[in-house]
Amino acid sequence: MNQSFKYNRLIKDDAVLLMVDHQTGLISLVQDFSPNEFKNNVLALAACGKYFQLPTILTTSFEDGPNGPLVPEIKDMFPDAPYIARPGNINAWDNEGFVNAIKKTGRKQLIIAGVVTEVCVAFPALSAIEEGYEVFVVTDASGTFNEVTRDAAWLRMQAAGVQMMSWFGVACELHRDWRNDVEGLGALFSNYIPNYRNLMTSYFAMSKK
Repeated sequence: MNQSFKYNRLIKDDAVLLMVDHQTGLISLVQDFSPNEFKNNVLALAACGKYFQLPTILTTSFEDGPNGPLVPEIKDMFPDAPYIARPGNINAWDNEGFVNAIKKTGRKQLIIAGVVTEVCVAFPALSAIEEGYEVFVVTDASGTFNEVTRDAAWLRMQAAGVQMMSWFGVACELHRDWRNDVEGLGALFSNYIPNYRNLMTSYFAMSKK
């Protein structure tokens, strides 16, 4: 038994979802996932934020330039969320409005995903760790140029204490127990994992017998 290890789980009442720079221009740079797979993962994570009613903060970088606007589906999913259009700050943590929006939630666990991984995700993740937050980076809802740059970014963040997770892992850790809401969680998974839809269809068919 490792006495020095502490399993810090995500807690839905202490977590904030940060969607960083999922912009139409920047997403075209993502090559470590196929376009359809990546967009599905991003929207799945956003759906997790909605399902678990997490405070969600959206931010973009220089959206009037080549980076482009936020992916519209994300904006539509969170019409009332704080939306920080950074005029030029590359590191979102350098933007006072972004940091203040996080502090206003009073929460200490940050779930971060964005484009590109080694910049738009890593920079605020490292800054937040320095400020004493617990940081969970969603690896499959963050993308970049290739696997080499991605892996280097993951190693850099892990060395600082960032926890690396998938959107599916985030959902399961927040939910804790299937009995909390079988149909709700099942619907979330079915919407973004085609094979899971088959599993849930079978389950519901059996449960009605």
